[in-house]
Amino acid sequence: MINRFTFGTICLVSMLYFLFSCNSDLSVETMQYATNGQKLYVKHCQNCHGANAEGLGKLYPPLTDVQYLNENRSKLACIVKNGMSGEIKVNNVTYNQQMPGVPELSAVDIAYVLTYVTTYFGDSKTHFKKEEIEEFLKNCK
Repeated sequence: MINRFTFGTICLVSMLYFLFSCNSDLSVETMQYATNGQKLYVKHCQNCHGANAEGLGKLYPPLTDVQYLNENRSKLACIVKNGMSGEIKVNNVTYNQQMPGVPELSAVDIAYVLTYVTTYFGDSKTHFKKEEIEEFLKNCK
């Protein structure tokens, strides 16, 4: 008999596979990254940004602004790793809450979660590569 966690994981992977299999533009590797990223998103991001990345009112921004995601691609890894403070404008709404970073995430973990966010909630068809994230992290301010 399988336990709840195993059953839930199987259901989640099956659901994501089905979801992404309908999109032939995504490679198998991108789908794998997004699946791994979904688990990390639930653990580290969902509480504030929501299950569907819709944000929380005027407190926490949504992660669905494709323009913001595309224009700030090189900054996203630093935001995940180190957090951010100060004003941010997303979908023409200004937010000013401090976001804590998740410093324990490795470069590949950050690649996973950003791939999930940008493919599932954005319009990206490719994944972040570990080497790309490592380069971005070298340039954090």
